[in-house]
Amino acid sequence: MSASPRAPLRLGTRGSTLALRQSGLVVEALARVGVMAELVPIVTAGDVRAPDTAWGEGAFVGALEAALLDGRVDLAVHSAKDVPIEMDDRLTIAAFPARTEAVDVLVGGAGNGTLADLPAGAIVGTDSPRRTGFLLAARPDLRVVPLSGNVDTRLGRLDRGEVGALILAAAGLLRLGRAERIASRLDPEIMPPAPGQGALAVQTRTDDRVIRALVGRLDDPATRLAVETERAILSAAGGGCRAPLGALVAVTGDRLDVVAGFVGVDGRDRHVTRQVGSAGAALELAGMIAAGFLARGYRGVAVEAG
Repeated sequence: MSASPRAPLRLGTRGSTLALRQSGLVVEALARVGVMAELVPIVTAGDVRAPDTAWGEGAFVGALEAALLDGRVDLAVHSAKDVPIEMDDRLTIAAFPARTEAVDVLVGGAGNGTLADLPAGAIVGTDSPRRTGFLLAARPDLRVVPLSGNVDTRLGRLDRGEVGALILAAAGLLRLGRAERIASRLDPEIMPPAPGQGALAVQTRTDDRVIRALVGRLDDPATRLAVETERAILSAAGGGCRAPLGALVAVTGDRLDVVAGFVGVDGRDRHVTRQVGSAGAALELAGMIAAGFLARGYRGVAVEAG
């Protein structure tokens, strides 16, 4: 393997508190394997969108990829769930570091510890079609409102009483040291998480073999297998990171345990399946699950039924 470069690698990152924390974790992990890196904040389309407006495919990724391609940075860190399925072949995910918790969580006001504890008609904030659909499938009496912004912004709106509860990713709260805000974790069979949720994706230029090799020291094979299988389900079924589809793969040796499902954003047409397969047949398993979704009417886009 080539020696580490003398100058620190330039690591492109969004400038939000969570993104900086996630990228900082990658900098720390690289330092542990003898590779120095420094953060280069990049503004993305998702960072400058109007409040409470839906973000599009690649909104948090495109500007970082452009900075990689034009040589302003040497690597970029993304939330794996935000990386579009169709990626420029000039770029590659050189590492999926070990994943943290992938599940969604309920963050509630006083007394709202679980979904069952929420009073009828309670207002729940989320900007995710997937979370909206699975939440309404479980509790059709709730009122779901679009709520975007960074984690602290959304927690502030909860604390001011604008909503009665939030649905957030466990990983973001844990990485920010806000675990005390988690009221309860949502069973993946009730709300399958987004493909890649809880994992980081470290991207490099495909033709930069030295940096790919250096970054590859951070790759966790079990996380890569899980995330690539989840993304394969999404790819085969159709739709992108805004699709109302969830998938979570647990890897135990050569065994894959998969929970995956889709739902209409109005809570109708919910379907969740649990499947077991082998690591060597991961793509075949993903294709079988996706085919089952399509046979049951999954359309791959976040539109209301009827």
